[in-house]
Amino acid sequence: MQHILYLHGFLSSPKSVKAQATKAYFKQHHPDVTLHIPELSNYPSKVEAQLLSLIEATPALQNGDLRLIGSSMGGYLSTFLLEKFGGKAVLINPAVRPYELLQSFIGSHQNPYSGEQFDIVDSDMDVIKALEAASIKDASKYRVMLQTNDETLDYRLAEEKYVNSHLVIEQGGDHSFVGYEDHLPAIAEFLLK
Repeated sequence: MQHILYLHGFLSSPKSVKAQATKAYFKQHHPDVTLHIPELSNYPSKVEAQLLSLIEATPALQNGDLRLIGSSMGGYLSTFLLEKFGGKAVLINPAVRPYELLQSFIGSHQNPYSGEQFDIVDSDMDVIKALEAASIKDASKYRVMLQTNDETLDYRLAEEKYVNSHLVIEQGGDHSFVGYEDHLPAIAEFLLK
């Protein structure tokens, strides 16, 4: 039994369109795969401990190294975990320097899925920066999917960071990664081989 960890982005949830499409695809085409889609804390200061506790409490996630799918901030977190534990990851429009982007998010927010009210504060930027993987040990362990019209992140930052990885760069699209479902067979093939 193979286990895959799916990490959603900031202001997202396991109920997101991509997470649900991924869950449905693996259930139908790879029923032997257990897909873990945790609801990540809205508070950056809690996310690292949450992820490390999940991995420690679920040893099967590391059987044969981690297998990860990460979207946006989940891509950033997936890179942190992969560089720490080893394995393979598929990143969808991953955040590269979210501590810079989130400067403009300091203040109060509401998660549109859970309705939880929370605050992003200055010190969260240091917490997020501490999770940065400064370098990539083995670029072949990453499949990075980017769309050039991502309205949230500059795809060129990820193109540069993951330059020697398996890059899939599509013209157009947006931050949600238009046509994501069409890539699920290739995502499964990359992670399961």
